[in-house]
Amino acid sequence: MTIIAAYYYNEGKRVREIRLDEHVELNENRSGFCWIALSEPTADELSAIQTTYNLHPLAIDNAMHPLCPPKLEVYNDELYVVAQTAELVGDRISYGKMAIFTGHNHLITVRHGNAGALGKLREQLEASPTQFGKGVDYVLHAILHRVVDQYLPIFEMIEDDVLAMERRSLHDFLGPEEVARIFELRSELTRFQRTLGAMAELVRKLVRGHFPCISAEMTPYFHDVADHVHRVQSMVDGLLLVLSTVFEASSLLEAQRIGVVTRLLAAWAAILAVPTAIAGIYGMNFKHMPELDTPYGYFVVLGVIAVFCLLLFMRFKKAKWL
Repeated sequence: MTIIAAYYYNEGKRVREIRLDEHVELNENRSGFCWIALSEPTADELSAIQTTYNLHPLAIDNAMHPLCPPKLEVYNDELYVVAQTAELVGDRISYGKMAIFTGHNHLITVRHGNAGALGKLREQLEASPTQFGKGVDYVLHAILHRVVDQYLPIFEMIEDDVLAMERRSLHDFLGPEEVARIFELRSELTRFQRTLGAMAELVRKLVRGHFPCISAEMTPYFHDVADHVHRVQSMVDGLLLVLSTVFEASSLLEAQRIGVVTRLLAAWAAILAVPTAIAGIYGMNFKHMPELDTPYGYFVVLGVIAVFCLLLFMRFKKAKWL
């Protein structure tokens, strides 16, 4: 387990560092609170926090699991929120988890996975005491906004891959590896879409509901997070549509090219059928064939073959089969 940070803040300013098992006497207003950030804690360490802050056992048990879909639960005066973090590792999306315990005077984040680090966010908030001093609900909004922000680089990198594939599909056949990549991307984006849907539902609940630790003046801030999620959802939907279009366009272009080759082969087969048929007749070696005694029969047959082949060639050329 790594204790990322554990501080007591008052009026948006850091006062001092605290221990996990330390009970801090807090003032009655919303400006004083503790913010503890943990990364993959052990059961004993979560148990210490549970005792200090009177956290619900079900929430503690859930926070231990590394993967969990986004959710929102209320336990007495405690709000328990789970956001799903994500990052692109190689060609695949790797998912993590951010569990957030929000009380009137404390906020505890439990992170699983590499994505979702909040160090820079903490620095930004500490640089703006006026906003930071609004309390734990403002910090909750800022964390959710940061989690959604981290979805954008994933979308942008996949978008570049899809658009490059789209350009290639217009000029050349997509190989087996690229077709397999299309299906991989479709699978990744479909799962990503489900994650976004769950995150959108989570934020909608925060906007519409009345929860402990969330003041009415914070509703517009959560509205902003909801709009942010919706924008990412729209972009992913559009990218899925482009991906389907790339596959369909590639299939159509390939079918068209196969059709061109088929027409070309059919045209040449028809042209070659004439000399083949005539040569076949005179190659049967019957004893009595009147034409064989004609002085100019050989040249006449060659002429007939040439005329028929030329007529067929011109006909197919006009029809753009050749």
